[in-house]
Amino acid sequence: MHPDIFHKDFTPTPYWWEAYRPTAGDLADVPRAARVAIVGGGYAGLSAGLELAKHGIDAVVLEANGLGFGASTRNGGAVSGGVNVGKSFTGKVIEVDGERVQRILSDASDAFALIDRLINEEKMACFWEKPGRFVGAWARKHYDAQSRRLTLLNSMAQSGAYMVPRERQREEIASDYYFGGMVVERSGKLHPALFYKGLLHACRQRGVVVCAKAAVTQIGRGSSAWRLKTARGALSAGDVVVATNGYTGSLTPALRRRVVPIASHIIATEELPPDLARSLIPRARTLSDTRRVLCYYRMSPDNRRMVFGGRARFTQVDATVSAPILHRYMIDRFPQLRGVKVTHAWTGNVAFTLDAVPHMGRLDDLHYCLGCNGSGIAMMTYLGWQTARKIARVANYACSFDREEFPDHPLYSGNPWLLPMVGGYYRLRDNLDRLLA
Repeated sequence: MHPDIFHKDFTPTPYWWEAYRPTAGDLADVPRAARVAIVGGGYAGLSAGLELAKHGIDAVVLEANGLGFGASTRNGGAVSGGVNVGKSFTGKVIEVDGERVQRILSDASDAFALIDRLINEEKMACFWEKPGRFVGAWARKHYDAQSRRLTLLNSMAQSGAYMVPRERQREEIASDYYFGGMVVERSGKLHPALFYKGLLHACRQRGVVVCAKAAVTQIGRGSSAWRLKTARGALSAGDVVVATNGYTGSLTPALRRRVVPIASHIIATEELPPDLARSLIPRARTLSDTRRVLCYYRMSPDNRRMVFGGRARFTQVDATVSAPILHRYMIDRFPQLRGVKVTHAWTGNVAFTLDAVPHMGRLDDLHYCLGCNGSGIAMMTYLGWQTARKIARVANYACSFDREEFPDHPLYSGNPWLLPMVGGYYRLRDNLDRLLA
């Protein structure tokens, strides 16, 4: 358990919950009918409900747990503008059809702009900043691969990306751990739980009914409407949106086998000495790397703690298992943090798709928006917004993520039992890349 790394006030809950803790609220009653029923109360569900309300369409959001219980209040708080599109859960960049790539990156850039616009329009106090991101190259060949993506990112996603050679790396990170890396200027960070709180407040201000503890247990098609059974009553709806992402389950088996839930684990440290805290990431960017089993990290909004995340395991494990692994990864990058204690450790599910691209559309007449592929703040908010505009019939073009093809695999039913072996294999590949470098 490595008890020496744990602070005396350690808690296995998200650091972000110190500012907003998921709640059942006033347990709004499940209405008997709604024009649109949205299954899942994360970023996508709230974003869809908010946009529908702006077009005069009544919607109800049905959340199985407390409001914000899932990855929406558990993620690292980094917001990208397309740099991760096409990147699988193994870290490999999957080639996207040349005719689609420009539209995909353009839409990913629009997703970033949507976050910026929503925060400003709704006056959300969520520590929104746009300092950019540094992506460290795990090996020399990774640096070369990053260099080859620059033109694509800058021409199609307006990323403002440029390479930082190893000899200048300390301008970005107080470490010699990487082989240089790429800066993406069009990238930001926020407090994920407070952003969720802001979306929730905006929905309630516009009359969107958001129901906690209302797990949907059955969806059936009637002669003129959908019929949904929930843990707190039944309702009918004209349209249904499935926005369950990394928590997609047996309710929708056809969708479940199209997304792979991957656990992402995060720790937060105790407060650091001010001089040390300021020195770690000189330009206050978010950081990630090119490992297949990647890590991502940043300073907390008050610049007092390191918030460090990654694939300590590919599946859910106890915080006493994941925290020592992440602590070791953190010390590998920042030896100067040796001896620093962990105050919080937690985990949440993200959802990857088999083609590494987010998806929205209709399957068996159900609307869905799924597959953040590790970019949940921007992507899930955007997919919910686009789905709502599609239902409201105000979209003036077909979103690039809205396609009939949503690949599955005959050997995958939705149970990711192979993930521990996959994780072990890709850790081995990472180690070989590093040794050869």
